[in-house]
Amino acid sequence: MTDRVLEMFRELTETPGVPGFEEPVRAVLRRHLSPLGEILQDRLGSLVARKEGTRPQPKVMLAGHMDEIGFLVTRITDEGYLKFQTLGGWWSQVMLAQRVRVWTRQGPVLGVIGSKPPHLLEEEERKKPVDVKDMYIDVGASSREEAERFGIRPGDPAVPESPFTVLHNPKLMVAKAWDNRFGCAVVVEVLRALQEEAHPNTVYGVCSVQEEVGLRGAQTASHLVQPDVGIALDTGIAGDTPGVKPDEAQGKLGKGPVILLYDATLIPHVRLRDLVVETAEAEGIPYQFDRVARGGTDAGRIHTFGVGVPSIVIGAPVRYIHSHNAILHRDDFEATVRLVTAVIRRLDAATLERLVS
Repeated sequence: MTDRVLEMFRELTETPGVPGFEEPVRAVLRRHLSPLGEILQDRLGSLVARKEGTRPQPKVMLAGHMDEIGFLVTRITDEGYLKFQTLGGWWSQVMLAQRVRVWTRQGPVLGVIGSKPPHLLEEEERKKPVDVKDMYIDVGASSREEAERFGIRPGDPAVPESPFTVLHNPKLMVAKAWDNRFGCAVVVEVLRALQEEAHPNTVYGVCSVQEEVGLRGAQTASHLVQPDVGIALDTGIAGDTPGVKPDEAQGKLGKGPVILLYDATLIPHVRLRDLVVETAEAEGIPYQFDRVARGGTDAGRIHTFGVGVPSIVIGAPVRYIHSHNAILHRDDFEATVRLVTAVIRRLDAATLERLVS
């Protein structure tokens, strides 16, 4: 029997889609979302699936972003190496010797991120992370002209190369781009769950663009949706690996969705936060709290739309976030879907009035 959700994970995570180049991911999500609601799109490329309930309002905006961190080719050297700009937050130590695919007008070209070999570095240089400006992508070209014959030109995106893999523990899945194909998959599965039941609102499942470079798609999508309530669906930082202290990250894989208490762009709406917690406890859904002192999510733009939108972030802890190989626990995904669906059932007009009064 085919595992439909597992195959969706595979397709979403393996599809390339760095900021500004989300079209391939958008095509996949359009196919998954079209049977579940009316499809809308803003002019930056964010995709919206509108699912009507028994009432036109409140408008509930669920937002997961399509884009993943990656690179942009800025220059081809005379020797055929590619210099690049990072797209999103990279730590240089996780980049070296990793495979990428450069997506050209002629198709993908495989390459490896390289730098000066450690054997040639002075002792003090070896102790320091390699600066991104000293890195390059090696696509096997011997000259600029040969790289151009491959179809490569400045402005082409380069995307981490990492196949979706289920670990020996079948609950754990390794992939690039869990940040944030996780959130997009939650949008799909929540809207799928709502096909089977009435809900006292209208739900807008948003898959936004360019979150990793400034939450841009969430801003334009909010103008399209004009939400009354915002729920950002994103990944968090797992705190269950060696060296991570409890005050740095609290989320543990398999222990349920994480409710963010704070990030650099949002203090969650207190009454909405309490509603989420009460819902989780009433439904017997495990949950965790955490904070992210640096970085933000789409909720950072949603909550400032218009006169203000009660907003919150619900997500899942992920190990090795913002790298080529991140690990997600399937139970956390499924619990997030159940929690968000249960919250939507409770978000009627009277509940909204209690939130904002």
